[in-house]
Amino acid sequence: MRFDLTDLRLFCDVADAGSITAGAERSALALAAASTRIRGMEQALGAALLIRSRQGVTPTEAGRTLLKHARAMLAQSAQLREDLSAFAGGFSGEVRLLANTNALTEFLPEALSAFLAAHPQVSVDLEERLSDEIVGLVAEGSADVGIVAGTVDVGALATYPFRSDRFVVVTPAGHQLDGQASVRFAQVLDYDLVGLDRAASLQRFLAGKAAREGRPLRLRVQLRSFDAVCRMVEAGVGVGVVPATTAARAVKTMSLGVVELSDDWAVRELTIVVRADAELRPYARALVESLRAPA
Repeated sequence: MRFDLTDLRLFCDVADAGSITAGAERSALALAAASTRIRGMEQALGAALLIRSRQGVTPTEAGRTLLKHARAMLAQSAQLREDLSAFAGGFSGEVRLLANTNALTEFLPEALSAFLAAHPQVSVDLEERLSDEIVGLVAEGSADVGIVAGTVDVGALATYPFRSDRFVVVTPAGHQLDGQASVRFAQVLDYDLVGLDRAASLQRFLAGKAAREGRPLRLRVQLRSFDAVCRMVEAGVGVGVVPATTAARAVKTMSLGVVELSDDWAVRELTIVVRADAELRPYARALVESLRAPA
């Protein structure tokens, strides 16, 4: 039984994504190649590693055992690269960073730019996830660093403050909500909405909040960025929920109304989460220190 590091990374990606297709994309492999590798691993082991269904895949008991050891071996491989980096050129380390939508789109571009400029030998594997998913993945060692909403239960993870922001509603000029000081999310559900792609962590978060109200999201258009949402709102397609930082930037060039959300969850304290500091590899520790620096 011989599994190489590509096999192990692929299996972790598939297990994390709950899908061979999504796992193949994360591993930068063609779907056919990824499927062949997974089947080859199962044949070499003589046991199924994944339970396949219409909803995706989940690891079997053998798969969970492999997943535990694969994560440990990949972490050791990353540590080996870092320890040998002093003797070799090129990238000498990689940090896996998970972030929710707000942190990824509004704050990380500038923060990561500064870090990468100061550490040209390091690469960052950045992925968007829901805050509670991030906590679980960091806790089990699938990611080095996470940035989550401050309201999520982080368990035993170490935390550091990152940034503060809040969600607001953007409306077309002259809309019924335009001019109001604040509004509850339940009231926003009465109107057509412009939102992010269904895979975006914020969109899944808002869908969950709507479900708690017993209401659907009346999504008319789904886009890839907050700026695109604002442009579509300006055109009168619907209203949108975006970070206040996005709205403040957009109103400088667009004709929009901005209304505060009065729900408690609208205020967003973003938090950095890691396992114990002593467990962080040097470049992951350097990234955390960089992210903690004032904006």
